[in-house]
Amino acid sequence: MPKRKVGQGGTTSGFAKTYGFFWRTIWEHGENAGLRAKRKDPNVLFETDDIFIPDRVIKKVSKGTEAQHVFKRKGEPSKIKMQIYNLGKPNANADYILEVDGKQTKGKTDGDGKLEHFIPGNARSGKLILKDGKEVHNLKLGNLDPLDQISGVQQRLNNLGYQCGGEMGKMGEKTKAALKKFQADKKLNVSGEPDAATKAKLEELAK
Repeated sequence: MPKRKVGQGGTTSGFAKTYGFFWRTIWEHGENAGLRAKRKDPNVLFETDDIFIPDRVIKKVSKGTEAQHVFKRKGEPSKIKMQIYNLGKPNANADYILEVDGKQTKGKTDGDGKLEHFIPGNARSGKLILKDGKEVHNLKLGNLDPLDQISGVQQRLNNLGYQCGGEMGKMGEKTKAALKKFQADKKLNVSGEPDAATKAKLEELAK
């Protein structure tokens, strides 16, 4: 199978799920060495990146006859991690419902307002439901651009509550204002530009 464009929202885990691979089989393939050097995170790719999807092969295993054998499938490696805030403070011990691909999971945030769940590698959307349905957040999954793209900076700012308005992919006044507010709050140089220190802090907070 030749290399293909990642496309909007494409991730290594998503391709692995679609084509029947474990994600490391794709990510660690020699044909993707250049992609690994360019993008350190297998699930933070850009739409114009090229990714190689190998052909599937049949794995043969020798086992004795007239006996039962158990084959264990590797589980879903993809996980969603979130931290919820309420009026600027972590929303600790809050009941929630996470809906992904029509499947609902009930849970409670930890003392820091955090939650995490395994999800299908090719999931693209979901919902986080709080306050018995009075608060609903629509989620885009697998759509995070790399930080070397202005859209990647804007996505992370938006996720942290520093709204960039409708300027996705371009550096406008709303994005500069969001950057300045973020930089001031995190005690960084307030330049309104996505400098190295600002990107490093955004990457840290996005983990």
